[in-house]
Amino acid sequence: MNKTLHTIAGAVVIAFASSTVAFADTEKEIAVAEMASLFKTFDQDAARKLIAEDLIQHNQHVPNGAEVLIDLIPQLKESGITSTTHRLIAEGDLVVAHNEYKNAQLFGGDHLAAFDVFRVENGQVVEHWDNLSPVTPPNPAGRTQFDGPTEITDLDKTADNKALVTAFVEDVLHGKAPEKITDYISTETYLQHNSGVDDGLDGLMVAIKVMVDAGTPMTYSDTHMIVAEGNFVFTASEGQFMNEHSAFYDLFRVEDGKIVEHWDVIQTILPADQAKNDSGKF
Repeated sequence: MNKTLHTIAGAVVIAFASSTVAFADTEKEIAVAEMASLFKTFDQDAARKLIAEDLIQHNQHVPNGAEVLIDLIPQLKESGITSTTHRLIAEGDLVVAHNEYKNAQLFGGDHLAAFDVFRVENGQVVEHWDNLSPVTPPNPAGRTQFDGPTEITDLDKTADNKALVTAFVEDVLHGKAPEKITDYISTETYLQHNSGVDDGLDGLMVAIKVMVDAGTPMTYSDTHMIVAEGNFVFTASEGQFMNEHSAFYDLFRVEDGKIVEHWDVIQTILPADQAKNDSGKF
């Protein structure tokens, strides 16, 4: 598979000559080819090879199985949808893509920020999770939901970085020992891509205080997935945001043993009786 990753203007642009499963052998390649079949080449035959027939779907608006996605491909092509993968990490059988969708009305908005997670088995995508939300203006520091470093580095530190973020989630996000926040987040550099939060620890604390004062604190109750590769660590959690049951998909960049950058997508979780599948959000 002729495929390269180009870093251009802060975005990883995935280029390839074919999306046929025969050319895809690693978990990342399979996930990239699957996304290409849906959003770039609009190739139903390729999609049928790349997506398991009994796909487990955690997008609550989409039924389980491959055929519903394959049948949607002509509409996707006609819609003019485009997708850009800004970051791509993998651990074991899980692949996480930090995606941007335009002309995405079929998914609920013209311009969407997303994290897509794929579980790959025997050369196919067998399970899919995602969080999607409308793109919002840059944060007070001028950072967007997509800009920032994309290169995966420090592969030898993957386990340490995953342990750091896991401890941060337990102590700070789950509230077991929030006073330890400076053990995990750099006091010198903390770059924020959430539109409502300024850079730095001070910016984070101001945003938290505003939510608490408004009676809408953001709380994390459970973390269901942690995926790490080198300097990037992804977490999928649930809790409460704006007094609604919500899913938090967070991506952290770690440098020299501290969290120095953060991207996220937050989405409301539907009640089970409103979902189009029985897989659950997580």
